[in-house]
Amino acid sequence: MNWYLEVLKKYAVFSGRARRKEYWMFTLFNIIFALALGVIEAIISSNGLLGIVYSLALLIPGVAVSVRRLHDTDHSGWWLLIGLIPIIGVIVLLVFMVQEGGASENQYGPDPKALAA
Repeated sequence: MNWYLEVLKKYAVFSGRARRKEYWMFTLFNIIFALALGVIEAIISSNGLLGIVYSLALLIPGVAVSVRRLHDTDHSGWWLLIGLIPIIGVIVLLVFMVQEGGASENQYGPDPKALAA
């Protein structure tokens, strides 16, 4: 849960680097909360407004942590746009997101894993 909150604290920070753990824990909790909202909306017979508000609220932090994750693998944040290409783009992004980040400082900043240790 701490990783989720850390991403929210860096709401619109597109510079720097994000570890795999930070990105994937944010993604995991984001999915869990979205599913919980879906269940709540089904119970109260809502029109999906809660899900839309939640998605819009987390759009910028989600993009920001994705850009920082790409920076950790020494890729520009513009690579995020490759996800717009059906199937192939999503696979390329997935490969970038699961790769281990560089162990040394790169053009986007110091190694976040070394800073955490």
